[in-house]
Amino acid sequence: MHEAPARHLNLLGASNFRDLGGYPTRDGRSVRWRQIFRSNHLGHLTADDVAVVRSLGVRSAFDFRGVVERADALCGLADITVHSLPVEPTVVAALRAIAAGGRPPSSADAVEVMRDSYRGYVQENTPRYRTLFAHLLEDHAPLVIHCTAGKDRTGFACALILHALGVPDEVISEDYLLTNQFYKRDPSASSDLPDDVKQVLGTVQAAFLGAAFEAIEADYGDLDSYFRDGLGLGRAERNALEGRYLQA
Repeated sequence: MHEAPARHLNLLGASNFRDLGGYPTRDGRSVRWRQIFRSNHLGHLTADDVAVVRSLGVRSAFDFRGVVERADALCGLADITVHSLPVEPTVVAALRAIAAGGRPPSSADAVEVMRDSYRGYVQENTPRYRTLFAHLLEDHAPLVIHCTAGKDRTGFACALILHALGVPDEVISEDYLLTNQFYKRDPSASSDLPDDVKQVLGTVQAAFLGAAFEAIEADYGDLDSYFRDGLGLGRAERNALEGRYLQA
């Protein structure tokens, strides 16, 4: 029996580079290895990191960073096609607004601001995720999906992909929470915020992702309706995704 490939690739300049392959689906198939990767941003890759990513055959990157974020750390792989799908960050600005109101933000504030950000992925940014799925239906793999930390905007995107492919909820949650094992936050980031707030911002919680799916239920009724009406994925498109990214 062949040993499964490594899920996490230990890159020096990208701490959260992971493969979505190998996860089982409800119908007994599994997600193909070495087709879809997720990561934090690719602007600090070392020469050895670039060699590893090239060896994977990655030829497309889907970048959810906002305009300024992207300009601050351009992709370090000149020979791949980068698709910018900007979802502008809101969390730090919202927390600084609380501080400007006269009190330091708390960890509870940070959790609620994170949850509100995830609601915004559905309520304000569904067109970006719809564009991602349109690309996934084309032949862009192997590919990598990322934002700045590769945990929130990217985490929601990857949860949607795994749901669309029929991966069970509990497995999707486990993949999402792997960020807490592999992501290394820049300690200088948002240095004006309290330490307990920065701790919340540097992790993921099931409640964050749950807020996005609560927004889906509120706005679309259920996930299948969101796939169809929000993301343009009817049964034919989902069958095509399964044909491309699943194996027996």
